[in-house]
Amino acid sequence: MPDSNQPSSDSLVLDEQALHKAATADLDEGAVTPAYGPHRDAIVKLLNDALATELVCVLRYKRHYFTADGMESPAIAAEFLVHANEESAHADLIAQRIVQLGGSPDFAPATLEQRSHADYDESSDLRAMVRANLVAERIAVESYRQMIQLIGDKDPTTRRMLEGILADEEEHADELKDWLHR
Repeated sequence: MPDSNQPSSDSLVLDEQALHKAATADLDEGAVTPAYGPHRDAIVKLLNDALATELVCVLRYKRHYFTADGMESPAIAAEFLVHANEESAHADLIAQRIVQLGGSPDFAPATLEQRSHADYDESSDLRAMVRANLVAERIAVESYRQMIQLIGDKDPTTRRMLEGILADEEEHADELKDWLHR
């Protein structure tokens, strides 16, 4: 008869020794335990590229906000400003996560556009602005989808953050598609 004090082989039991070892090793790393080890640098690189993309998107949306012209421009410009602010909030989340992972967020203006997945746009036509922003949002959707897939269970906190950002980017793309078809 099995001992009722011993866990069965199919029960879920934490390894207390491994918990203590992970918690006491490299205390200067904060929340980053040894389990992050081999993937941390690659995740920080992915996040820094996403940060560059968000910052370029903020700049593009801000330019479009200030330069939009035409009959529907006040409403569309207002939407551009909302998107710029949301992209800025995404950048802040990403930068904060990079720091939590022990990395350094890269805000260097000299290389921002090269590191960004999306392009900056200087369109002056309102329809072209909406289209450029829709293309950029679709790039963001695809890049976040790929990042989420790559990260998987290697970093659940980053994955959840990216899933939230992805939901916002999908919403932006839907709103822009609606403006494009008016």
